Amino acid sequence: MGGTREELGATDAPAEDEVSEAFDLIVSQGAQRLHRTWREVLTTGLAGGLEVATGVVALLAVYAETGSHLLAGIAFGIGFIALLLARSELFTEGFLVPVTAVVAGRASAAQLGKLWVGTLVANLVGGWLVMWLVVHALPALGATAIESATTFVDAPLNLQSVCLALLAGSFITLMTRMQHGADSEVGKVAAAMAGAFLLAGLVLFHSILDSLIIFGALHAGAPFGYGDWLAWFWYTTLLNVVGGLVVVTLLRLVRSKELIVRERAAADAGS
Repeated sequence: MGGTREELGATDAPAEDEVSEAFDLIVSQGAQRLHRTWREVLTTGLAGGLEVATGVVALLAVYAETGSHLLAGIAFGIGFIALLLARSELFTEGFLVPVTAVVAGRASAAQLGKLWVGTLVANLVGGWLVMWLVVHALPALGATAIESATTFVDAPLNLQSVCLALLAGSFITLMTRMQHGADSEVGKVAAAMAGAFLLAGLVLFHSILDSLIIFGALHAGAPFGYGDWLAWFWYTTLLNVVGGLVVVTLLRLVRSKELIVRERAAADAGS
């Protein structure tokens, strides 16, 4: 009834092969990203900030018209689709693929630090520039940006804020994993829309997305300053990292322990 052990093993083999292939792809892509020059890291991150800002504009426009965070979250999906199709990236997309490459011995922790710092700074610079243009081109969105940004800068550092930031880091890392597991562009776009809905629709604390909203508010003359942004930004960024690494990436690495040992051995033999 249940089949022989050999038959069951044959049935499970394709699934194991798929896991191995997915792992090899993640390691290969991660190593490629980590061996970029500073110029490549900064230009890719700058483009990412510019492109995700398109989603922020859509979010603010829909929220201004509807007052619905859920509908605005769906509209924000434009930003993640732009990132996907343009092959750019956000800082918070670097918690699975590059980390896996480092653990597998295909790159160093210093290269990971370069990717994180360079992408984070470039994302913020690109987003700041676009939001300056948006507020001056579409001044009606300025008031909406101020209203939305106040949610973040006025938030106390309490259990709720911690959980909102942890969830944001977890969800966007899961979105990255879903996109790598998708066999088609349609599947990757679906993952992008799902991630956008969770992050923006539920008003989670995301270091890049919400910083762009705050920048828009600051450009529009918000009654708070960059110090208020930094007071929110530092713990949000840290907790996004923790959420992405611990809740999602660590579990994937534990599952792929044997594959990591194999990859490290191959990396050591080739060095």
